[in-house]
Amino acid sequence: MKDVEPLLRALAKGNVNSDQRCHLVNIARIILIDHNYIIANNAYMELAIGNAPWPVGVTRSGIHQRPGSAKAYVNQIAHILNNETQRKYIHGLKRLMSKCQDYYPADPSKCFEFVKKDDVL
Repeated sequence: MKDVEPLLRALAKGNVNSDQRCHLVNIARIILIDHNYIIANNAYMELAIGNAPWPVGVTRSGIHQRPGSAKAYVNQIAHILNNETQRKYIHGLKRLMSKCQDYYPADPSKCFEFVKKDDVL
């Protein structure tokens, strides 16, 4: 809860940027209304790492640089994990998503890493 608290304070003050807020609303809608944890996990990954074609920090795919590739990478790399507070509340959000799946299970086809509680030893 302490990791998510800065997010809750920022939301209450209206200090969350619109892109992050859009992702958070989308994740909440998918979990609360659709109960589709697979799609919610995909939305979480888009929030956490963005749509970068390569892992964060890798900017070249080889020796030869394609024209315009420098501009393409700047807006596709997520910088949300560079801030320690944001990184903590994003990880806290993932833990909350996992607990929602435990407390409000859906069909196994809509669950991320589905494990029945009866199967756990």
